Amino acid sequence: MYRFLVTPHWWGINLFVVLAIPVCIFMGTWQLGRFEDRVATQNAADRRPDPATEATAPLAKLLPVDQETSGRHATATGRYGDQFVVPDRELDGKDGSYVLTLLRTDGGKALPVVRGWVADGEKVPAPPAGEVTVTGALQASETSGSTGVHTGGGLPQGQLGMISAASLINVVPYAVYDAWVTVSQASPGLLPVPATAAQNTGLDLKAFQNLGYTGEWFVFAGFVVFMWFRLFRREVETAKDRALGLDLGLDTAA
Repeated sequence: MYRFLVTPHWWGINLFVVLAIPVCIFMGTWQLGRFEDRVATQNAADRRPDPATEATAPLAKLLPVDQETSGRHATATGRYGDQFVVPDRELDGKDGSYVLTLLRTDGGKALPVVRGWVADGEKVPAPPAGEVTVTGALQASETSGSTGVHTGGGLPQGQLGMISAASLINVVPYAVYDAWVTVSQASPGLLPVPATAAQNTGLDLKAFQNLGYTGEWFVFAGFVVFMWFRLFRREVETAKDRALGLDLGLDTAA
């Protein structure tokens, strides 16, 4: 009765099932592992002191930015150069822009410094002249989709969609640090920009997306098994009907 299992048609079905189920289980386990890693990261972050309360350190000692150094106060010395505005940034429920000025350091690279926030329609103050030392919370470069605002092309000259070395390298002729700081004390005419949590860490929306994907992959595995048994039962019933001469293709009157 089960000889149909060795037909070429069923060989293909069985091969698909044998391959699909381990793949679904592997992917589900991998997504679950990513969620558990984020939970562990969040628990570790909860146990760590507030980065803002840790001792201020020179910029070079805190690079590259990671979960341990994100939010730490860094210091750097140099001269302000090119200045940009980063529009569509909300602060205290108001629309405005970040004022981003590049600090040309002795290390040869420029450090993007958010000197503060300005409301839409207000004048952007010029940066201080001469050598300055800035102190601010260290942040990792933003990535596309991480800011929640439009980061596409078409922005007027002097504006940037996001704060990153990848976007700045196209508009300035010198190297830029793959990090930025938001100063603790904003320049006159600007409001200070609070530091944000490190991207892609903790129990954010992406973490729960990982958990949702985990459930989806396990559902896919169960669906494959369900469909195999459904096809199997239908084939068995068809074989029984044929054995009883009930198949529509048989001449039962003969």
